[in-house]
Amino acid sequence: MKNFKMNPKLIAFFAVIIGFLTLSWGIVGHERINKAAVMALPQQLQVFFYNHIDFITQEASVPDIRKYALKYKDENPRHYIDLENFGSTDSLPKTLEEATKKYDAKFLNDNGILPWYIEDMMVKLTKAFKEKNRAEILFLAADLGHYIGDAHMPLHTSANHDGQLTDQKGIHSLWESRLPELFVKNYKLNVPEAQYYEDVHKATWAMIMDTHSLVDSLLAVDKKLRTSTPENQVFVVDAEGKIVKSKYNSAKFSDEYAAKLHTELNGMVESQMRKSISATASFWYTAWVNAGKPDLSDLDSKELTTRNSKALKQDLKLFQKGNLFGMQNQND
Repeated sequence: MKNFKMNPKLIAFFAVIIGFLTLSWGIVGHERINKAAVMALPQQLQVFFYNHIDFITQEASVPDIRKYALKYKDENPRHYIDLENFGSTDSLPKTLEEATKKYDAKFLNDNGILPWYIEDMMVKLTKAFKEKNRAEILFLAADLGHYIGDAHMPLHTSANHDGQLTDQKGIHSLWESRLPELFVKNYKLNVPEAQYYEDVHKATWAMIMDTHSLVDSLLAVDKKLRTSTPENQVFVVDAEGKIVKSKYNSAKFSDEYAAKLHTELNGMVESQMRKSISATASFWYTAWVNAGKPDLSDLDSKELTTRNSKALKQDLKLFQKGNLFGMQNQND
């Protein structure tokens, strides 16, 4: 491992718990988003993050562990926002504090707080950078990458989060978990270097609204394809002709249908993953700049940084060619 070693008991815990994860880009997506985001950072910040790239990568799925396995009561609404239920976007609160004053706890729990939580985490990450608190920087940055990934999944911004309102149940996990599992090996996940966001609030909501703009087209493509495809070709059926349940406890889509949907979506999943990588790197970079660009080189030993320098150069070359995640890494 390139970074500090995680507690063996914690690693074992992850190994057991990860099997329970269901939604939200799955392990395949979230880990790749965080890892690639490290490679998209400017050099001043990248060296520190690369020293801990294993942690940043592994920690990417922990918010889902808190949500699904540990069932932290405050975790669930952090992953989505049902925009249709908030009315006009002009009337949306600007901060999490304002949102909690305007809406009661049940409403926010039901409809989500994702953009406000991202902004709240940015405040905390900026503070951690200012204080040069290594552990806080790493934990907050890794978690922030997860929520930014969620913010790029169209159905995380819609009340019709699983197509349940349009008779399209199962579309959520199919889009964000199954499709990446099947096709991520073909994605080119190299993106331009991180950019600085002059206005974090504006950048956050621009990201949310851009993602939300894809909801209708995503659902329309799936609806048209399901309607024109025999049910026994849409779903996996057993010898008796009964639809097989997936690990998500919904009808299991066939690989053939998944492939057709992926083609009809015309690169949407890959595009959103790339946007997630760019945004994650840019939010990290923005927090660091807003903290005054602190020198993080003294947070790690010179020996660690020197030892990782050759691997960083090699990974950068792979990343720039879109090959950071080669075939040998597909089962990471």
